[in-house]
Amino acid sequence: MSTSMLIDAELIELGEGAECDPSVLIGYRTGRKIADLRLLLGPRARLRSGTVIYAGSRIGADFATGHNVVVREQNILGDHVQIWNNTTIDYGCQIGNNVKIHTNCYVAQFTTLEDDVFMAPGVTIANDLHPGCAFSAECMRGPTLKRGVQVGVNVTIIPRVTIGEYSLIASGAVVTSDIPPRSLVVGNPGRVIKQIDEITCKTGVAPEGFAFHPFAGTPGR
Repeated sequence: MSTSMLIDAELIELGEGAECDPSVLIGYRTGRKIADLRLLLGPRARLRSGTVIYAGSRIGADFATGHNVVVREQNILGDHVQIWNNTTIDYGCQIGNNVKIHTNCYVAQFTTLEDDVFMAPGVTIANDLHPGCAFSAECMRGPTLKRGVQVGVNVTIIPRVTIGEYSLIASGAVVTSDIPPRSLVVGNPGRVIKQIDEITCKTGVAPEGFAFHPFAGTPGR
């Protein structure tokens, strides 16, 4: 592992083959009181400069970050997760395998992203239905994005909604209610306009229409 700062080495378990740029902080202690401060980081992690990984999370194999990424405490991340520049994963989230979160995204506390989810740049996820309410913390929960959901640029997703498997959320949409599986969602508030099986390819590259592939096997992702 190249030069980086281990805030508390006794709390950190690093897998083999980790590569960390200078100015990476691993095991940063939260000001919150949590029961387990151990940080488990799987093999072959690639952490770029400015990344801060808090103590108290479990992260799988082949984890990669861009610059200035923050991953807070009490998160569980699967294998082959990629998080790009200037993105924050707040505490208490569940993130599956083969997930890619692009630049300038915010994933709020208590959000669930299942396997093969993709988030384009600028996606914002919320978790507080009534900001400022004395009881807001008791009902705080982020949305659930089911397996294979694809989210376009600058989408906003409000708290506690569920987006069904393999749905496609178009750029700029605001998701305010549950979305059935395999739906194409557009607009504010977001509305289903068709199933993804009905999408046609304007470029002609995919003559049979929309064909989902997880980002790990898709050129350009």
